[in-house]
Amino acid sequence: MKELREAIETLGRAAGTNVVKVDMFLNHRIETSLLFRMGEVLADYFRDDHPTQVLTVESSGIALALTTAHFLGDLPVVFAKKSPTVVQSDDVVQAPVYSFTHKCNNMIRVDKHYLPIHSNVLIVDDFLADGQAASGMISLCEQLDCKAVGVGIGIEKGFQPGGRLLREKGVKLKSLAVVEKIEDGKIFLAPDDD
Repeated sequence: MKELREAIETLGRAAGTNVVKVDMFLNHRIETSLLFRMGEVLADYFRDDHPTQVLTVESSGIALALTTAHFLGDLPVVFAKKSPTVVQSDDVVQAPVYSFTHKCNNMIRVDKHYLPIHSNVLIVDDFLADGQAASGMISLCEQLDCKAVGVGIGIEKGFQPGGRLLREKGVKLKSLAVVEKIEDGKIFLAPDDD
């Protein structure tokens, strides 16, 4: 996606050889016009899969999930929580997820009432690295007899195994930008497939 590639090239920063910092426009400070365009592209890609819900995990995937859901006809957005709350029902499904960004294990959870049985669920997240979050959300869908119709990602780190593993499992995956590598402080993007 041209606009996202330009934002990564101008505002993105590399940290070491495996961290892509896009907090100036995607997940700390949000450029709303870019996020709405990203959501529109993901919605167009998955429209024929007829999603009825959009699922993400808190917190940085929420903005992209919301804009995607908007362009799919204002679908409900459900986000998996990373920790229990006092107001959360005990009637939840959960899955273990290791966070690459925070270097910790989380048990993501969703109240069973939020994803009705047999829903067509589109999973959306801002980043894909090892595929833990996406796999965890697919597990939540399976536990609820929902169909994960696909996974929409803002930025995929192509040099990490998540995208490959999901594709090998037959998951319909759309990444709006793919980082091939980080070298000498520079982010290298894969050619755009648009």
